Amino acid sequence: MNPIIIVLPILSLLMFDLGLTLKLDDFSRLLHRPRAVLVGLLGQLVVLPAVAFLLISVLHLEPLYALGVVLIACCPGGSSSNVFSKLAGGDVALSVTLTALSSIITLFTIPVVLGIAVQQSGATVDGAVQLPMGNLIMQNIVLMAIPIILGAVMKWRWPKGAKRTDAVLSRIAFPALMLLAGIFFAQHYTEIIANFRQLGVCILILILLAILVAAGLSRIARLSGAVRRTIVIEVGMQNAAQAIAIASSPFIFANDLIAIPAIIYALLMNVVLLIYVAVLRKQMKNVG
Repeated sequence: MNPIIIVLPILSLLMFDLGLTLKLDDFSRLLHRPRAVLVGLLGQLVVLPAVAFLLISVLHLEPLYALGVVLIACCPGGSSSNVFSKLAGGDVALSVTLTALSSIITLFTIPVVLGIAVQQSGATVDGAVQLPMGNLIMQNIVLMAIPIILGAVMKWRWPKGAKRTDAVLSRIAFPALMLLAGIFFAQHYTEIIANFRQLGVCILILILLAILVAAGLSRIARLSGAVRRTIVIEVGMQNAAQAIAIASSPFIFANDLIAIPAIIYALLMNVVLLIYVAVLRKQMKNVG
C-alpha cells in the first residue's frame, strides 16, 4: 500500500475538523489577548524552526533527515493539541486560536523555511533535491486551507450538523495519526531502526527544547498557569501528518526518507506530552 493514499485524506479530514470548531472569536482573540497569542506564535513559528536548524547543525544529520527535522519544525500546530490542552487544564479557546492561526500563517512560512533548508542541506537523490514552490503552495491550499474553509462554512450554515461531525472526527484524529505513523513504520522499519538512535535523540531534544522554550517565554510574558500549559502543548505538538504529506507527496519531495523524522516525531511527541499531561493532572489533583 502506498502511504500517500492515506496521508492526504487524513490531513484534509483533520483540517476540516479544525474548521468545524472555528468561531470569529478565535481570530479576534489576537486583538483581545495579543500577548498570549503572540508568545505562542513566536515560539511555534520562529523559535522552533531556529532550534531545528541549530540541532541538525550540531548533530550533523544526513541531509535528507536534516530536511525532515526542519520540515517538522516549520509545520503548524497539531489538531490533537486542543484535546491535550483540555486534559492539561489549559486554555482550550487559546489552543484553538493558535492552531488555526498557525495553520493559516504556515501556508506562507513553510515555503520560505523549506527553501532555506533545501539550500543548506546539500541533500542529493539522483541530483539535488528540488522544492517545487508552486506545487507546495497549491497542495497546502488544497489539503489545508480549503478543508478549513469548508468546515467553517459548515459550522456557520449547519451548526448542529457541524457539532455532530466534529464529535466523530475529533475521536478519530489521534488514532488516524497513529495509524499513519504505524503504516510508515511498517514499510520503513529497517531504515528507522538503523537510524533511530541519532534521529530519536534529535527529535526528543527538539520536543524537550520546544517545551522549555515555550515555558520560558510564557513566564517572561507573565502569563497564567493555564495559558502557559496551553502554549507548551501548542509549541510542542506539530502537525506530523502535514510533514509526512509534504515529504511523501509525489507533487513535492516524493521521498519517504524525508518523512522518517516526522514518523519518529509523531510517536515521541505523544509519549512526551502524555507524560507532561499526566504529571500536571497529578499535581492539580494533589493541590485540589
